[in-house]
Amino acid sequence: MKRISTFIMVLACTFASAQTIDDVMRYSTENLQGTARFQAMGGAFGALGGDLSALNVNPAGSAVFNFSEISITGSNYHRNNDALYGNTTRNSTDNSLDFNQIGGVFVWNSSTDSPWKKIALAVNYDLVENFDNQLVVTGSSPVGIDNYFLNFADGEPLGPLRTQQGEYIEDAYLDIGANLGYSAQQAFLGFQAGIIEPVEDDDQNTSYFSNAQYGTVNQRYVRNTSGYNSKFTLNFASQYKEDLYLGASLNFHNVLYDRVSYLDEEGYDAESPIQSISFDNLLHTEGYGFSFSLGAIAKVNQTVRVGASYQSPTWYTLTDDTSQRINSNLAVSDIDFINFTIVNLYDEYRIKTPEKYTGSVALVFGQDGLISFDYSYQDMSKAELRPTSDPSFAAENDFISDTLGAVNSFRLGGEYRIDQVSLRGGYRYDQSPYEDTDFVGDLNGFSAGIGYNFGASRLDLAYSRTEQDVNSYLFDGGVDNAALINRINTNISLGYTLKF
Repeated sequence: MKRISTFIMVLACTFASAQTIDDVMRYSTENLQGTARFQAMGGAFGALGGDLSALNVNPAGSAVFNFSEISITGSNYHRNNDALYGNTTRNSTDNSLDFNQIGGVFVWNSSTDSPWKKIALAVNYDLVENFDNQLVVTGSSPVGIDNYFLNFADGEPLGPLRTQQGEYIEDAYLDIGANLGYSAQQAFLGFQAGIIEPVEDDDQNTSYFSNAQYGTVNQRYVRNTSGYNSKFTLNFASQYKEDLYLGASLNFHNVLYDRVSYLDEEGYDAESPIQSISFDNLLHTEGYGFSFSLGAIAKVNQTVRVGASYQSPTWYTLTDDTSQRINSNLAVSDIDFINFTIVNLYDEYRIKTPEKYTGSVALVFGQDGLISFDYSYQDMSKAELRPTSDPSFAAENDFISDTLGAVNSFRLGGEYRIDQVSLRGGYRYDQSPYEDTDFVGDLNGFSAGIGYNFGASRLDLAYSRTEQDVNSYLFDGGVDNAALINRINTNISLGYTLKF
């Protein structure tokens, strides 16, 4: 009977919003993905086209194709994180394999005297972001996890933090979250785990103290993430006369994100009532989104091409669910019934990411090679959590507006052909979206690759590497413990293209 009642409680619970700037940034960030050729040249394809992943930069690019073709790309993703916490640096790595691109373009040349010389229809799937990663943080801190629970407990009455006669602890946990909110629920966890105690043993008490005594504590924190943000593109483009290409795309996004974190804390004073704490959290997010893009490419002469494109905001609709578990040497005996099978369901919410503008120029030297440059501008301060009428969203949107700023991005790519062999290289720079670059630094990356043209088909290999410094908070609220992470992401991609 206990399991049945808990299951019903899980389905019935809907919680107040708990989304933050971190959610906005997670789904606003696009890694350099796509075909191996696209990656090898740093994604600088806004004035070039002729590549299925170039549609992500400029939808006019499909009209540049002279033949119909299909392509597929697979990648190895290697994540390397050096986490500095206190005076300790800890390295962690993660490897994953995935098919990150598959698509096709169909080209029809006009057989009449119409100025519209060519029509192209394209469909393409790209992995915008691969979330597979692992972060391990170890070190000592003067701020223990007890401060997290004290922060949320401050002002919360003691009465609801007690389990009632005959009430299961997991049912109380869900009921508090559904009716009193996230802060009261976290206070309940801290109280039931014996980490915090009321100043007065009275149901109206709203002040608490910690059972943990320490100067510094030893912490080990592990965060594993998985999932993806993908984009399916439907594209239409046309060539007007000899020198102008116009195009438009509809983009359908799909999101799946899982994050599980584990915190173990010890190293308290010998006389401390608390001697060990473990606190684990699970977040599951899924949803969908929509965006569109418009673009044009013009041939100035036989060598120079210019391009311009507009990427609309992406409108995401998302749902979250969370689970937690906690323990300590002072926890109540049935604390283990609060675990990852007890799920908090949140209301559906929306995220609007800002529009992006891109200008491009390329120099094409016949069959010998090319050089291409893209510049993009995106004002991240316009990102929004919705509905904006939600008071917590309104406050967070004000914080986003004050914290984030304009992002200027530069991409440079080149290709040199020797008979059937193409040698490629690229560079990428993305300005930090944060006004305070000490929080999140600028991103720098470089890439290289090689391709072999068999005539009717082509095989491409690419290597790309990006590096960025990020201050990563261990928790979304309650404490400001953060680790300085040096992130190095390396992709090795192999792609195959077939013309028909």
